[in-house]
Amino acid sequence: MDKIEVEGGVRLSGEVIISGAKNAALPVMAASILGPGENLISNVPQLRDISTMGKLLAHLGMGYHQENGGVILQSSDITSIEAPYDYVKTMRASVLVLGPLVARAGEAKVSLPGGCAIGARPINLHTIGLEKMGAEISLSEGYIHAKAKKLKGADIYFDIPTVTGTENLMMAATLAEGETVLENAACEPEVVDLANALISMGADIRGAGTRIVKIKGVTGLSPLNYRIIPDRIEAGTFLAAAAITEGDVGINNCEPGHIESVINKLKETGVEITHETDRLRVRGPARVNAEDIQTRPYPGFPTDMQAQFMALMTLAEGTSLITENIFENRFMHVAELKRMGADIRVEGSIAKVKGIRALKGAPVMATDLRASASLVVAGLAAKGTTIIDRVYHIDRGYESIEEKLKVLGARIRRIK
Repeated sequence: MDKIEVEGGVRLSGEVIISGAKNAALPVMAASILGPGENLISNVPQLRDISTMGKLLAHLGMGYHQENGGVILQSSDITSIEAPYDYVKTMRASVLVLGPLVARAGEAKVSLPGGCAIGARPINLHTIGLEKMGAEISLSEGYIHAKAKKLKGADIYFDIPTVTGTENLMMAATLAEGETVLENAACEPEVVDLANALISMGADIRGAGTRIVKIKGVTGLSPLNYRIIPDRIEAGTFLAAAAITEGDVGINNCEPGHIESVINKLKETGVEITHETDRLRVRGPARVNAEDIQTRPYPGFPTDMQAQFMALMTLAEGTSLITENIFENRFMHVAELKRMGADIRVEGSIAKVKGIRALKGAPVMATDLRASASLVVAGLAAKGTTIIDRVYHIDRGYESIEEKLKVLGARIRRIK
């Protein structure tokens, strides 16, 4: 099992290019089910989750090929409606084939999803929505079985905003009969990107990026030819890495508007950030000031940046309160940061972080995708060497993170 070794204390400087957004690419790949023919998707990161989704789509009978930073998906024939446990267990996003399969093939059998163990992320909102659209839903032996000769438009209200739920039902509704209205929908940029991809295929979607999304069903969709948006969480992670090392880094191919909450909070800590259309420049101070955050659905502070921000706050002047409102089990990185000397106390959904002068390198273990990124961020600033185990988590969401950091001067290497 690979490990990452980081020798801290190097000030990052230089330019880095942000990859395409994994969390946008995965639903757009699933949407290719809806467009029979050759689907071309560009700016796709070369990640384990992307490969997993490609293998799953190939299992459904589609052609799948990665080349030149993109994927080609041939969806003329769907020969299977089952997403087996072996594909789904490592990646929650696999459930995104549910809606498109029911819409196109009239049936889907999808294993209950896995992914990072950061708390319960039930998919009952997906199945409730499909039932309202006329699908028959059954659950047995760990599989969701959905059947519908023809989905019907419906008014669907989400008790809580759900990104994958919004995406799944939006895809299902594109071929439904009549209009579907999704209320209290997720507003994340990845949802908007999927809507734009579907519109490019001929879908009739209005309101994506707001709490009310309206989809009028059409009789058929054309294949995709679409470019994925940049990864806002990768951009935010490099912002944190530059800030914690007193760095001076240019972050290219990003969408500053997608991470305004992160940029504004970092500015409050004393980090200097300037931005252009698709570029950020970040300069870290000698020591950041402590600031409180609360994770919220978009456009609030993203839960996927909570761990990286916490790593930065371990070295801040003062004490910060970090409140996790999205997932109930997303402080697993705390124990690992404390192994590096961090002063953190957790009470329920709140972590109290008292800034210290220096972290010390230590052997630590990644527990989920963003936790692993926080340990890399902390290791960049720590005195001595940090060795991060179980980095297969980081490979799910960051494309060649150690190589990109090396370009910025970091002393980091992967141990096979």
